[in-house]
Amino acid sequence: MGLLRIHFTADDLARTTVAAGADPLWETVLSRFRLQDRDKAPAFRPWERGLRESPGRLSRMASGLRWLTALAPEAPYFPDFLTPAAARDGLEAGLEALRATPSRRFRQELELLARYAPIPGWLGALAERPAAPMSELATALADYHAAAIAPHRDLIEPAVEGDRAWRVGHLLNSGVEGLLGSMKPMMRWRSPVLEVDYSVDRELHLRGRGLTLVPSYFCRRVPVSLADPELPPVLIYPIDAGFRWTPAARVSGSVEALIGATRAAVLQAADGGATTSELARRAGVSLAAASRHAKVLREAGLIRSVRQGPAVLNLLTPLGSGLLERPERHLDH
Repeated sequence: MGLLRIHFTADDLARTTVAAGADPLWETVLSRFRLQDRDKAPAFRPWERGLRESPGRLSRMASGLRWLTALAPEAPYFPDFLTPAAARDGLEAGLEALRATPSRRFRQELELLARYAPIPGWLGALAERPAAPMSELATALADYHAAAIAPHRDLIEPAVEGDRAWRVGHLLNSGVEGLLGSMKPMMRWRSPVLEVDYSVDRELHLRGRGLTLVPSYFCRRVPVSLADPELPPVLIYPIDAGFRWTPAARVSGSVEALIGATRAAVLQAADGGATTSELARRAGVSLAAASRHAKVLREAGLIRSVRQGPAVLNLLTPLGSGLLERPERHLDH
């Protein structure tokens, strides 16, 4: 285990934020490592089992997995061109930036990768071509994402959104230092340095550029960042395990308690995160009633409540988010 020390200035604190959501290309790359985990975390087992039980999806993933196994081996480095900043605007924008990677950069980063892991012969042969095979790589990663990531949006997106709402709550209530403080124990804020558990020892000076914290469903154990310190600084961090999807069979006995317009309104009010006072205001009920309904929803596993200073923030769990969508699905039958 190493330590990444990120050095902040006053300007960096003012320019530090949380990304709007998970980055599709970072998730694509990091999911490859989850397939190789020897100790399977419970939250990832249903995802992996679903892949292995679907020959069609495994077949569509094959080319992308071959590329990722070669370019992102079990080593402390993989090429930055796999995760361009443009992907913050969506998968297609990221893939377009990937296709535009200059051949020279492709070869340079491949040479750097060779310091940490052997380069397969087929990949070395592609690197010798006049034009880098970026279009082939982009197509393979698009297919991999379509098979391995996109079908699980109903699990991944609510989990990431829940964690992000929690972090943003800290940012709004306590500023950037409160946000960074919420990252314990994987990060420790020791002004003006953020110490991050990392795969290697490293120093990163932000130099007024700020830092974008990117929540990730597939990141595990320690955060990860770009290797090139001149690229826009980002830190991809694993979301709190409590937000990841897990089986919740205990909800079945509580569903009847959720029937009714008032409790449904309180559940809807928690979408995006809300204090108990905000639940009351949005649902049009008293503070005492909002607190009582929130308790039932929490016991049912539909919301998660976390304390932020004097307030309690109520967030939808993936199951609660899914429940809100079910009426629309029923209309299709």
